[in-house]
Amino acid sequence: MTDIDDQIRTALDADDRAFLDRLEEDRGMFRQIGDAMGGALGGWAKLMAVVSFALGAAMIYTLYQALVAPDVRETVLWSLATIAALIAQGFLKEWFFNRMNMLTVLREVKRLQVQLAMLEDRRG
Repeated sequence: MTDIDDQIRTALDADDRAFLDRLEEDRGMFRQIGDAMGGALGGWAKLMAVVSFALGAAMIYTLYQALVAPDVRETVLWSLATIAALIAQGFLKEWFFNRMNMLTVLREVKRLQVQLAMLEDRRG
């Protein structure tokens, strides 16, 4: 820990420490997914989750069609559709996980703001 961290810790009372300890608890993946489904972009996150599941179903269907296609041309076309669904689903998941990371970073910034505000109140 740095000197400023030590100063912050000594300035906190028991209630403040309990509050910060709650912020510092490790959140699992499912809790982070739930957090991503709320807020200003919560509606978009829910829509993207539904679209991602639909793309997964489409990918399974197109893969099946590629495997049972009667000729090479249809096999290639269904295979390309499978790859397109896989890529689209990958992009959606990347957006979703970037949103989860952004919320985690914002949470840490908020925690630091609270610590600095409490330190300033103690000092001044």
